Amino acid sequence: MSKRFLPIIILLFISQSIWAAKILIPMDAEGQKNHLKAYGIAYYALGKAVTVDWLLNYRGGSFVFDQYAELEKECKIRDVSYEIVPEAAYTKILSDIADPDANKDIVRLDKLPKICVYTPDGKQPWDDAVTMVLTYAEIPFDKVYDTEVLEDKLVKYDWMHLHHEDFTGQYGKFYAAFRNADWYKENMRLNEAMARKHGYKKVSQLKGNVAKKISAFVAGGGYLFAMCSATDSYDIALAADGVDICGHQYDYDAADPNAQSKLNFNKTFSFKDFKLKRNPLEYEYSDIDVTQTRGNVFKRDYFTLFTFSAKFDPVPSMLTQNHTTTVKGFMGQTTAFRNSTLKSSSLILGENKSLGEARYIHGEHGKGTWTFYGGHDPEDYQHQVGDPPTDLNLHPNSPGYRLILNNVLFPAAKKKPQKT
Repeated sequence: MSKRFLPIIILLFISQSIWAAKILIPMDAEGQKNHLKAYGIAYYALGKAVTVDWLLNYRGGSFVFDQYAELEKECKIRDVSYEIVPEAAYTKILSDIADPDANKDIVRLDKLPKICVYTPDGKQPWDDAVTMVLTYAEIPFDKVYDTEVLEDKLVKYDWMHLHHEDFTGQYGKFYAAFRNADWYKENMRLNEAMARKHGYKKVSQLKGNVAKKISAFVAGGGYLFAMCSATDSYDIALAADGVDICGHQYDYDAADPNAQSKLNFNKTFSFKDFKLKRNPLEYEYSDIDVTQTRGNVFKRDYFTLFTFSAKFDPVPSMLTQNHTTTVKGFMGQTTAFRNSTLKSSSLILGENKSLGEARYIHGEHGKGTWTFYGGHDPEDYQHQVGDPPTDLNLHPNSPGYRLILNNVLFPAAKKKPQKT
């Protein structure tokens, strides 16, 4: 054999041995130093056209992909725990997962989701858990707002998050407490200007049509995720299409006295038969939310994630992957959802059964899906307007934040046949 071909053969052998090995990103409590940044590694790999296996219910929902030096380096840079698994060992893992008696499965992530966050320009007097965790995990996203939605720019995206928003046109019902605050006045001015720009007389009309555009996005195959007041206010806006539910403090004329009877629950994603809170000075939209009625429950404010069949219910299984099934609660303008207001089509992913409230729900609309998550910040129990944002460097293993990131990767998933 010619000596000049020897280095090429050795290089091919080394390359094949590297390619045959796998990088496993463990997601259990003991094996992972930074669960949140681990999702960023999975997203980074997808961005490099590397397929990622998501091992449902295996060590907390671990990720696996082919071994590449660049991906190993990125794990080290981001301080994400990883293990090198030989091909034979990985085949054994797949065989164990394929066991019919094992509540485990594997999905393949093979598409890089294009992400946008519905959020206004400028600084708001509150933070947003999703934008914070996306930034912390180094997952890129675009910002969109009313103009982009109304101009049908959502077709460019797979996944959309609704920032802390009031789709009813009542400015979060902050009037009683903050009507004299500069930020409140400026927010009102900007929204009224946006409504005029697009030919609407009222902000509620603008937001109502934005809500309908987002509904069409989901019906066409989009993935929607929302937290806190962007959950119930969104469904209320859909139900109140064409109905004035805003007091004069918000749109300069009285609300329709028959507004409650005119709500159309057939248009909503998740909620039904809810009662509007008609007092414009009350800090609440409807009886969907339980914040004002749940009492002092701090010591028992936890919610439990349901365990689904990974092989038969891969979607809810993906959305509930975690290193614990018990997650500490956290409050928000919309903290949790009253079970009696949920449609039968709304799947509860996490609940506090003793309080009769759902915290994490999911469903389908047309070809797409929606997920609503109650509360404002998983690591700030009672976040107040003006409080500083949470430092996620102090919470790299947050179970509550993991649920957000499950949703971010969900659009990338394609069911993969088991290897045997």
